[in-house]
Amino acid sequence: MQLLIKKVTIISPTSKYHLKKKDILINNGIIDKIADSIVEKNAKVIEGKGMYVSVGWMDLFSDFCDPGHEQKETCITGSKAATAGGYTDVCLIPNTNPSNSSKSTVEYLKNNSTIVNLHPIGSISKNIEGKDLAEMYDMRLSGAIAFSDGKKPVQQSGLLLKALEYIKTFDGMIIEIPEDYSIAQNGQMHEGEMSTRLGMQGKASIAESIHLQRNIELLQYTQSKLHVTGVSTQKGIELIRQAKKKGLNITCSVTPHHLLLTDNQLKTYDSLYKTTPPLRTETDRKALVKGILDGTIDCIATHHTPQDWDAKQVEFEYAKEGMIGLQTAFSLLLSVDENIPLETWIHLLTDAPREILQIDKPEIAEKSKACLTLFNTHEKWNFDASTNQSKSTNSPYFGQTLTGKVIGIVNNNQWHINE
Repeated sequence: MQLLIKKVTIISPTSKYHLKKKDILINNGIIDKIADSIVEKNAKVIEGKGMYVSVGWMDLFSDFCDPGHEQKETCITGSKAATAGGYTDVCLIPNTNPSNSSKSTVEYLKNNSTIVNLHPIGSISKNIEGKDLAEMYDMRLSGAIAFSDGKKPVQQSGLLLKALEYIKTFDGMIIEIPEDYSIAQNGQMHEGEMSTRLGMQGKASIAESIHLQRNIELLQYTQSKLHVTGVSTQKGIELIRQAKKKGLNITCSVTPHHLLLTDNQLKTYDSLYKTTPPLRTETDRKALVKGILDGTIDCIATHHTPQDWDAKQVEFEYAKEGMIGLQTAFSLLLSVDENIPLETWIHLLTDAPREILQIDKPEIAEKSKACLTLFNTHEKWNFDASTNQSKSTNSPYFGQTLTGKVIGIVNNNQWHINE
């Protein structure tokens, strides 16, 4: 296969072509040539005004619901959504049925990689029951990239302590959403003025900060490695900032929707805005943006969570949490009105997650494997039934026109171009 990308601006700080407009020739999955002008009659040509290229994007926390909940998503449809959204690599949380608690499930997920590399996250506890450690070492040998109980953060301090100690034997990583169930239990949204107005039970911010403070204490005691995903409060960001100053091996990620939305969106009782962690206040949102600007936040995680129609079209109290986000992530990030440079967003989508997971970073250089995402920052596109690649539609952006379009990806000697 030959692919010729014409007149594309390269965004890759580690590349000598960074911020330069070049032609890129790809031959059998390898970048064959990068030059000012390339002519190749037998190549498929991609050309577009204002087109950029970066290393392929990576997501740290997505749910493909496979195996066990295939009515919501499958590895095939999830990979299609990732491809359309510009992602060449996706880490899959273990909240499946059966849960990803054994090497056989890890191998099943890895074997479903196509143009998108699927990276299974093994469970911390057996069957995600929060009681006993799962066979973490076996899963690691089979390809588990990290360990987490996904949408069910570990509540027992002793269990998380054991997990943090255990992963040190093979330099592994724990990923946790910060939420204390004993405080957040039965909460429907952020506890504050809006929850009071709506008459809904809230999840207090301290449910995040208390759980996070506990995790930081355990991290300091074990000197292990922890990634906090879905941080959503001003206090949470400050705790992580202070932990980093102490030299602890802690990193964190934030979702696009927490950077953009607040609990005000829930005033119409729209369950599409019901997420975990919940949407917080404008003060919290601004604190997250500040965390992007000062480097406290290390990368972006979509928390792509498909839900079928029945899970959302019910009374708010009974609605399931989460929204799909792989296809809309880039457009949402560009909508964060804080003059954050494009290079910052691309770093948070490309090199940053790979650095956190300590895996090889692709390069935009001649003779390197082609792992690329092509995009345009100004082109508009409609996110609707004709463009949605997920099996689910639980997104508040469904039916809207968004700015910032992914043109396609190149990976594993394959390419896909969005229509």
